[in-house]
Amino acid sequence: MPHFDLPLAELRAYKPALTALDDFDAFWEKTLAEARQHDLDARFSPVDVPLTAVDVFDVTYAGFGGHPVRGWLVLPAGTTEPLPAVVEYIGYGNGRGLPHTHLRWAAAGFAHFVMDTRGQGGDGAAGHTPDPVGSGPASPGFLTRGIQDPHDHYYRRVHTDAVRAVEAARSHPLVDAGRVAVVGASQGGGIAIAVAALVPDLRAAAPDVPFLCHFGRAATLTDRHPYREIALYLKSHIGQDERVFRTLSYFDAMNFAARATAPVLFSAALEDLTCPPSTVFAAHNHWAGTERSMEVYTFNDHEGGGPYQQAVQLRWLPGHLRG
Repeated sequence: MPHFDLPLAELRAYKPALTALDDFDAFWEKTLAEARQHDLDARFSPVDVPLTAVDVFDVTYAGFGGHPVRGWLVLPAGTTEPLPAVVEYIGYGNGRGLPHTHLRWAAAGFAHFVMDTRGQGGDGAAGHTPDPVGSGPASPGFLTRGIQDPHDHYYRRVHTDAVRAVEAARSHPLVDAGRVAVVGASQGGGIAIAVAALVPDLRAAAPDVPFLCHFGRAATLTDRHPYREIALYLKSHIGQDERVFRTLSYFDAMNFAARATAPVLFSAALEDLTCPPSTVFAAHNHWAGTERSMEVYTFNDHEGGGPYQQAVQLRWLPGHLRG
């Protein structure tokens, strides 16, 4: 696929108007306050795995609505003192999978908390967290579930779960609550951006080729899923455009980025049809914090830099977590 989006020089300057409405902050303050009325009830059960270099815990905690959310906590074996932590969010369609697929951050000496994404995990790594909330008509997938009202939208629940995941990680005695970063690729990157805005005292964030950014442009620029779900929904719900994009504005990572101040490391791929580079740069360029950087992969699609970007993160993140 040749380059299809703006030239790189224009991407670096691309800063479209934000879409957040006046009640954006109040919406999220109320949402999180309601979630915190439920006891976090974070439970960490040791898991017997054939791995000698790490200790693994099966995690359950209360997310949106008090619903149980699953996760993994992976620690370097024999950890006795609190460690800085990396909280990771997963890509679209996937769940937390199996513990042995989450070794990189523990191998680097960090506590690693992996959040299972509610209702996902049937299209890749297995998930173990149901989404007990129903929704109205939607396109196949998750992006248009509850699309008629932000209070009903699927990502209201997911982003709340994600904030509570940080709180659950911080509750463990072997996690240094003052040194926590969030990471994720694609959907996980979009969630990480939201959490960086909603949890103001994080040490760092590292979203790779993030999804959930600049919905208005994404829905008209690419015909690849998941953004295509928006167009398919509107194709059969004529005249609902304004209402749909109003709902999505409450979950747009571009709007969250304008409220996030932690140091951040983004990545974008210039042939990425799943998360077009202009949508990623829109979030990056609106980031409220002064320390922000972008790794650009010129001839890559949605795999982005893959292991190369992971190597960049492994060099970048320790400086923010170990200081």
